[in-house]
Amino acid sequence: MAKSAGAFRTISEASEEVGAPQHVLRFWETKFDFVTPVKRAGGRRFYRPQDVLVLKAVKRLLHDDGLTIRGVQRLHREQGLKKLVGAEAAALIEDAALDSSPPVDDGALETSALQRLLHDLEQAKARLDAVLSP
Repeated sequence: MAKSAGAFRTISEASEEVGAPQHVLRFWETKFDFVTPVKRAGGRRFYRPQDVLVLKAVKRLLHDDGLTIRGVQRLHREQGLKKLVGAEAAALIEDAALDSSPPVDDGALETSALQRLLHDLEQAKARLDAVLSP
């Protein structure tokens, strides 16, 4: 049974979709701060559809366009994510971020900021758990 387009992918599913081995995806995560899958307890990675788009763009830049890791880092730093993934894919990523936001109301900005903070804290906790677990 196929997953829906908006479903999270495991690292093996993302690896297959991107066309790069799992260890390469984990390596890119250490080199590119914009590659940030969701991590759950035990360090399991789950890739959102927008994460897979970013990974495909990184693979294209490294393998097809011949950029180095530093070249991709510089491109991201100087021109942003839109330059990496292309305007069309960047629009999809922005739409996905908007879809996951609560509807705008009086407290929506505060709620959205709190949700982002909670997400960041959960990722930090998962990273700490992974480092501290025996």
